[in-house]
Amino acid sequence: MRLLHTSDWHLGRSFHRVGMLEHQAVFIDHLVDTVRAEHVDMVVVSGDVYDRALPSVDTVRLLNDAVERIVDAGAQLLVTSGNHDSADRLGFGARVLERGGVHLRTRLEDLARPVLLEDAHGPVALYGLPYLEPALVADALDAERSHLSVLTSATARVAADLAARSGGTRSVLAAHAFVVGGQVSDSERDISVGGVGSVPAQVFSGLDYVALGHLHGRQQIHERVRYSGSPLAYSFGEARQAKGSWLVDLGADGASTIEPVDAPVPRRLEILRGELDDLLADPRYAPAETAWCQVTLTDPTRPRAAMERLRARFPHTLVLSFEPSGTDQGDLSYAQRVRGRSNLDVCCDFVEHVRAAGPASPGDRALLCEALEGGRAAADEADQRGRRAGAA
Repeated sequence: MRLLHTSDWHLGRSFHRVGMLEHQAVFIDHLVDTVRAEHVDMVVVSGDVYDRALPSVDTVRLLNDAVERIVDAGAQLLVTSGNHDSADRLGFGARVLERGGVHLRTRLEDLARPVLLEDAHGPVALYGLPYLEPALVADALDAERSHLSVLTSATARVAADLAARSGGTRSVLAAHAFVVGGQVSDSERDISVGGVGSVPAQVFSGLDYVALGHLHGRQQIHERVRYSGSPLAYSFGEARQAKGSWLVDLGADGASTIEPVDAPVPRRLEILRGELDDLLADPRYAPAETAWCQVTLTDPTRPRAAMERLRARFPHTLVLSFEPSGTDQGDLSYAQRVRGRSNLDVCCDFVEHVRAAGPASPGDRALLCEALEGGRAAADEADQRGRRAGAA
């Protein structure tokens, strides 16, 4: 039996205010092509199908298209809900959809109700755990309000169901969780409670393959416990990650081969750093001209119209920050840096710091002086009113 493990589609997500639905549609095309070319029997999506609990109409349409095309390509589909999904909305019509080979696991009642398939080596039981928020499910699972406790209780129910089945039944579990040893990315939502959101991989012992979702980097925790990661990069911290899925073959003794399947990259990410004139002139940066760019300028003074000039060469620049060179004042405290300086000088220093465009202009100084005088006059008037009220 052949499985394709994927997760964290985050359909409807934007990247620094740029909509990604078109790029996500490219991934869906790739996924359907893979199902057909590799003769995949089951696609496993381990949560965070949507990016938000109330997805847009266009986002729902894209998921509808994906489900129809995956089934038409010859595979069944097992989908769990993640911490970004609304479990109730994603799970609508689950019992009816099962008749067409689409298996939604979004409810506690279905934790230990597997999808049962058969191949030449015998039966396969595929279980799906939705994201389990401890505060909401602990009582129903007779567990403490911690990720470890609720996942331990949930997997114990899975283990009990599996033990009651015929010997040789192979098992696959899809779960949305933060497992110890996983490498995090900037784009994941924190699911920790009281500072502890991770669980040890031992919680999933006894299973032939564990298809994890939540962390956005494709990675291996143990040989048969893996994250597929997100199909697209959702932060510049993921610029060097290879995105895609895992293709898993189940043999007579479990997962016999596990191979990565790389997803297409509709637009690469580039992280650039340097002075503006160098970035604009150096031919080494030519590959970044078609990429989404995060740029840090190190010019001693902030260049005028920096973003406009950058976008003339790098039209997809999304993030711009400034770290001027030669501005380090060492370990001096704030009190030491302002000692002996007038209020006006301190205010002008602040303007110079935040703008990184050289000293405050005469116009800036005049405006700041007027503001300081106005503030001082208002304070004096308030003080006089207080004295008069006290005398009365």
